[in-house]
Amino acid sequence: MRPFACLLTLLTACDGGKDTASVAPTRAPNPTCLAPARPSTGVDIGLERVWPRLSFDAPVVLTQAPGDASRWYVVEQGGRVMVFDAAAETTSADEVLDLTDAVEAGYSETGLLGMAFHPDFAENGEVYLSYVQPDPLASIVSRFTSPDGGATLDPDSEEVLLTVRQPFTNHNGGHISFGPDGYLYIGLGDGGSAGDPQENGQNTDTLLGKMLRIDVDGGDPYAIPSDTPFAEGGGEPEIYAWGLRNPWKFSFDTASDDLWAGDVGQDRREEVDIVLNGGNYGWNLKEGTECYAADDPCDGGGLIDPVVEYSHIQGESITGGYVYRGAEIPAFAGTYFYADYVSGTVWALTWDAITGEADPTVVAESGFYVSTFAQDTAGELYLVDYLGGGIRKLVATTPGGEAAPFPATLEETGCFDADGTPVDALVPYTVNSPFWSDGAEKSRWFAIPDGTTVTVDETGDFVFPIGTVLAKHFTRGGEDMETRLFVRHEDGEWAGYSYAWDGGATSLLASTEVRTFESGDWVYPSRAQCLQCHTGAAGRSLGLEVSQVDRPAEDGANQLALWETMGLLSGEIPAITALPSPSGDAPVEDRARAYLHANCSNCHRPEGTGQGPADMRATTPLSDTNLCAQAPQEGDLGVDGAVLLDPGRPETSILSLRMHTLDANRMPEVGSRVVDEAGVALVDAWIGGLTACP
Repeated sequence: MRPFACLLTLLTACDGGKDTASVAPTRAPNPTCLAPARPSTGVDIGLERVWPRLSFDAPVVLTQAPGDASRWYVVEQGGRVMVFDAAAETTSADEVLDLTDAVEAGYSETGLLGMAFHPDFAENGEVYLSYVQPDPLASIVSRFTSPDGGATLDPDSEEVLLTVRQPFTNHNGGHISFGPDGYLYIGLGDGGSAGDPQENGQNTDTLLGKMLRIDVDGGDPYAIPSDTPFAEGGGEPEIYAWGLRNPWKFSFDTASDDLWAGDVGQDRREEVDIVLNGGNYGWNLKEGTECYAADDPCDGGGLIDPVVEYSHIQGESITGGYVYRGAEIPAFAGTYFYADYVSGTVWALTWDAITGEADPTVVAESGFYVSTFAQDTAGELYLVDYLGGGIRKLVATTPGGEAAPFPATLEETGCFDADGTPVDALVPYTVNSPFWSDGAEKSRWFAIPDGTTVTVDETGDFVFPIGTVLAKHFTRGGEDMETRLFVRHEDGEWAGYSYAWDGGATSLLASTEVRTFESGDWVYPSRAQCLQCHTGAAGRSLGLEVSQVDRPAEDGANQLALWETMGLLSGEIPAITALPSPSGDAPVEDRARAYLHANCSNCHRPEGTGQGPADMRATTPLSDTNLCAQAPQEGDLGVDGAVLLDPGRPETSILSLRMHTLDANRMPEVGSRVVDEAGVALVDAWIGGLTACP
């Protein structure tokens, strides 16, 4: 065991054994434990915030009208279309259309999802929108007209072109775009749930799980182009390509006319496809290049593999992008950019159309949920932050020499001594309901720059200043395994870094690893996986929230009170009930809800990355959690009539079953290889004790 002498230096003076219990705690200076510069990706690409005074509510589309560089249009998932002036000093946006009463926006994947200007918009004023309507749940593609050149859309002008019933509230796709052939392309997911239970992907008698193509200028309400695969029968005539799970964003290369799409995977693979007329992309026979059912080898004949794929080690939900055809970053001409919605990772992909060779390179770790890309009329590219509502432009970085490498050892971070002892500036803390880490014991600290303070938002989450370092050390069975840093860089975004322990030495890891210790295997997360758990919706820091740290420190004083006395906290601290310990004597329901809060609510909450509307925060009344008697969106795990929470029956509750398993259905899905027997037993006891839904 490495030494942890004087961990409470900031709480009691630790002066050679001298009794200092009566001395008021002071804040140690912090000259060294500060967030290092973000490590270079090795490429000259940056993300620059543009229109910094603008912020949108859950934006999913950013686009311009054909040939008009003066304005930008934003689609908000809740049902509004907004427009703003492209001038850099713009401070406000105007409403173009409000469809909030017409769309189903109560789920994570429904809502207003797509917008496309007719190529002849300047002459005919036509704009096409894609949304999911409630009751009956269905994907709608409609035509609207603008009476004033795009300032507004006339809500009474709506003409519904296409209605596709949706069996579930996820995998709706919804992106639409006009192709170079003048036809409207429509991406639809497989209908939802998990694993494509209705087998829509391979069924050409349904429009679900397909790329569609229609001629909006012919027929009533549209015509079928003569060269589509089933124009003369044998399948639905609108189908252009099939075997897609959930195409989230596609685009046409303005030079080659190739149709690029990102197709969201199930549990293992995310993929980039070039979509061809009549192409079958494999779902649900295959997920990426792998057979979907591991125990059922699939026949890959006639199926088109992705151009490139990545595993859920690197992210969980692809966001398709664009081939760069701008002039400001000439080194990346012809490069396809795409991202992962959950991890925020951005890739640049070079692809040889003749040999099929693909070379993806990570160019940025954005730190936010990339909901969509955009391409302006000049070919420059932009990324949209779903939760923060901001817009960033892909730019060439300013020459200025190579960035300093990220510290290779813990000692080089300035936060720990050579033997692993934390510096005085690191403030230790404990939490009421800890996150399960495969049985590891954890020590936790935070450090902030001198002259700064931490504030607390209305939900109780700590808001840390730029330069903050959060640190966590993991031991199990007396073995030091990992020290993990989570830092807020100079750009305001967070990133995680893992240091592995080996014989008393530490080394920075660049990607996920699994190492074997006497106590069993230990999984080191990748940097992308850190952000998959430390979500923006949960405030990034997770354990540092009022309900978790409102508890005694080791000397018996309340942690929050100590930190206020030390000048670490400023502003008002909201009154929020502290979480009980899972092993304490509080009622079973309170302890189980606290456990779910600590282990699940980082993703499963409003605007979180978890599938469906489940809200597992402890502060949410059970009746509002969307758990009890709710059908699962990501599969029934083979249980007839399965629901997320079945009162009195943990054996048919998906919530419990996912905690029990270690296969691809496991929750939490990142990093864990050991079932928390005590935690599962607690949740099962709570479910078993329920007699009905509230």
